[in-house]
Amino acid sequence: MNSSLESLNSACNMQSDTVPLLQNGQHTASSQPAASSARPQPPQASPRQKVQRSQPVHILAVRRLQEEDQQFRTSSLPAIPNPFPELCGPGSPPVVAPSSLPPNQPIVKQVSSPHCTKVAITLGTNGEDVKVFSEDGTSKVVEILSDMTARDLCQLLVYKSHCVDDNSWTLVEHHPQLGLERCLEDHEIVVQVEGTMGSESKFLFRKNYAKYEFFKNPMNFFPEQMVTWCHQSNGSQSQLLQNFLNSSSCPEIQGFLHVKELGRKSWKKLYVCLRRSGLYYSTKGTSKEPRHLQLLADLEESNIFSLIAGKKQYNAPTDHGLCIKPNKVRNEAKELRLLCAEDEQSRACWMTAFRLLKYGMLLYQNYRIPQQRKALLSPFSTPVRSVSENSLVAMDFSGQTGRVIDNPAEAQSAALEEGHAWRKRSTRMNILSSQSPLHPSTLNSVIHRTQHWFHGRISREESHRIIKQQGLVDGLFLLRDSQSNPKAFVLTLCHHQKIKNFQILPCEDDGQTFFTLDDGNTKFSDLIQLVDFYQLNKGVLPCKLKHHCIRVAL
Repeated sequence: MNSSLESLNSACNMQSDTVPLLQNGQHTASSQPAASSARPQPPQASPRQKVQRSQPVHILAVRRLQEEDQQFRTSSLPAIPNPFPELCGPGSPPVVAPSSLPPNQPIVKQVSSPHCTKVAITLGTNGEDVKVFSEDGTSKVVEILSDMTARDLCQLLVYKSHCVDDNSWTLVEHHPQLGLERCLEDHEIVVQVEGTMGSESKFLFRKNYAKYEFFKNPMNFFPEQMVTWCHQSNGSQSQLLQNFLNSSSCPEIQGFLHVKELGRKSWKKLYVCLRRSGLYYSTKGTSKEPRHLQLLADLEESNIFSLIAGKKQYNAPTDHGLCIKPNKVRNEAKELRLLCAEDEQSRACWMTAFRLLKYGMLLYQNYRIPQQRKALLSPFSTPVRSVSENSLVAMDFSGQTGRVIDNPAEAQSAALEEGHAWRKRSTRMNILSSQSPLHPSTLNSVIHRTQHWFHGRISREESHRIIKQQGLVDGLFLLRDSQSNPKAFVLTLCHHQKIKNFQILPCEDDGQTFFTLDDGNTKFSDLIQLVDFYQLNKGVLPCKLKHHCIRVAL
């Protein structure tokens, strides 16, 4: 699938690759021989200077060599003007004007306050301040260039916050007054987006694992009954994405949506279709004849957002709301085109198709850039041990040399025997050791609070909101305290774009407390061991634990 998309990407960039460019970005008007004739020719060596390998070489004096080297440099290289002529005059004061500084010289300044820390990084004379908030309410002010993209700003915040750069961080455009938010595309200019935002709007720094998930599993995002083509398609994953990325194709998303009438509080269920030219609704049932289609919104001068609290703020019929907001609208809710889908998969389909039809090949290029950088750095990176189940084997070290256990029944019995022996050793150590603040039983009950995947005492609704914000992908999870049982915990997991909760209960065995998810069949001394186990084994869960929700303080 990647090879077919790469060929489409190279075909789109063929024109720009074949036309030669000057340094200022303009196309050359003359042919290649004319350009080569304009280049300065290097000085030809004289016959006297040509020396054969067997002839002796006369070593010149040092001063003569320096004079010839200086003469060669001055004759072959263009003259570089003095960037600071005002400093050469005898009457000029030794003060450098701000305009004479190099435009790309970084200047770092830090200002602290009781509520937030302001770190301003001036990358030039035309920098602008951008304030970014995190999930816990902390903020950071960064002065950036006017052409800095959202990807560059995320990488800067990752570096400043000492986070792991796994290419899943994103910049979120948040409008609390309108109840809207969306993830900026990596190529978008931050200053230009900020110019379309109101005074109460802000940027959020957040994880989003589902940003490019449709490139990995496109069939999960586009149900067959919602997608139609202008020509016959074979239905494969690569063909599905090529039809969206290729500007000559005509893909179309169709289905029923709840549409809010402009200037009113009522909603109507209409048959809607999304094309490259815009979003339309049918005035006669499910008819898509041109005379029955009316334009709802344009794609070029608009962006698609998610509704944060559509039921509460707009009386939406479902929780799966989306909005098409014109770029000229700041805080006026009257010109917003509010829509509602029946389920989360339908909403993801509409929003993903909107992004693909608007940006096209730019999205695929944004998706491929981190992978290309990783491929370039892979020969120089430290090899990481694989933790997949295919690389783990059962070993027997009872004899003088170890051996691999091939029999599954023998491997299972060896694992049970080792588990019982480990529990006996752990219990004996607990009895012999003193009751101190660092007692193993005390550590087992609090050590999970140091992990990023543990979110403490949050409600069920809050945990669902966090997972929805960071992307409904398989394996996204977090752990929290149970509200019904003070001694238990809850694992919140996403699978097939649905959120499920599993209770983790404590149990006692040989006087020691363990934690279990499956009524005591599999026991763990602490929650860290439980998470590590289910990251390698599915067990009773619908899928393995893959990504954890994280909140970072800026």
